[in-house]
Amino acid sequence: MSTDSPDFLILGAGVIGLALALEARKRHPRATIVVAEKEAQPGLHASGRNSGVLHAGFYYTADSLKARFTREGNQAWSQYCMERKLRIHPCGKLVVARHEGDLAGLDELQRRAERNQVPLERVTEAQAKAIEPRVKTAGSALFSPLTASVDPKEVMAELSRDVQDAGIEIRPHAPWLGCQGERVQIGKQWLEPGYLINAAGLYADHIAKAYGFCQEHVVLPFKGLYLKSSEAPGAWKTNIYPVPDLDNPFLGVHFTVTVDGKAKIGPTAIPAFWRQHYGGLEGFSATECRQIMGRELQMLWHNPFGFRRLAVREMMKYNRVWMAHLAKQLAHGVSVKDYRQWGPPGIRAQLYHVRQRRLEMDFHFEGDHRSFHVLNAVSPGFTCALPFAVYLFDAMQVMRDKGNP
Repeated sequence: MSTDSPDFLILGAGVIGLALALEARKRHPRATIVVAEKEAQPGLHASGRNSGVLHAGFYYTADSLKARFTREGNQAWSQYCMERKLRIHPCGKLVVARHEGDLAGLDELQRRAERNQVPLERVTEAQAKAIEPRVKTAGSALFSPLTASVDPKEVMAELSRDVQDAGIEIRPHAPWLGCQGERVQIGKQWLEPGYLINAAGLYADHIAKAYGFCQEHVVLPFKGLYLKSSEAPGAWKTNIYPVPDLDNPFLGVHFTVTVDGKAKIGPTAIPAFWRQHYGGLEGFSATECRQIMGRELQMLWHNPFGFRRLAVREMMKYNRVWMAHLAKQLAHGVSVKDYRQWGPPGIRAQLYHVRQRRLEMDFHFEGDHRSFHVLNAVSPGFTCALPFAVYLFDAMQVMRDKGNP
């Protein structure tokens, strides 16, 4: 085994890892930068499997990182896609009230939009139907004109080219296997980086614990599935979302209009039994299964944040008829016969605070002068990635300065 010493070693070639690599190059033009990716190419997990929605930023409280970087990220990715001639569908989003009890939720989202300086229009039922003739709503709705759709795989391929064009090495088939002091085993090689950045998604907590971080948290995997519509492109004009439960980070079953004008309903948020539990025994790990199922059994017993109800509700969504039933609450003309094909599953790497028994709602990171760990970058992490990387590097610099007076 050989040893080399890059100035920066970034673990994970998802959208956050690649955005951090480009930010490292901007700040350190002569630095040697290596991105280690355990798969054959970048973006094969959450970054390439997400919905493709560029969110606008009105769901989140004004003091959150998500609020700040969703707004900025929407603008950054829109400009990026237009400059690179990548496909982008400015379809917008309607948030609807399924019943009168949801109207207070619309009010709260409107207040958050105002505080976050995000354009969001209150529209009547008639105005909502002018935007999407098939929509259902109880009296009024909200319309987000800045919400758009992109192809995440297309974006990740372009971002990967940018990284390589910047003289940054992406090493495939290079999983993190452990560390000894300053030395890190990446696949068959030992590296001794000047600074290690952990953006490993589903395995970020595992790596962080080896460096003394993430002592009160674990990553819990939640499986997201969409049902694809067989209707022709253009059958749906805009995304349609329900008013979400603002006490948890999941947005509920909704209609997503893809970059090519087709539609899908979902996603689920099904508790997975191991970290890469995409389907069948794919990615099976007995150790992970034992640890994660043990944690989930504890959560079923203690029932934090209504986990018992969440688990039952989400498991029901494996049934196409039930998924279509939930979608029917948002729009007219929904038939289960149009929703026969499941899309590729994604896994959400959701950070859970073990002692406080709660899901982390905002982004979360930890680090020091030797290493930095991005531990919670779930949705809207894709939308936020470009400006969030700038913020993360500022935080890294503070931590590095403290250790190098």
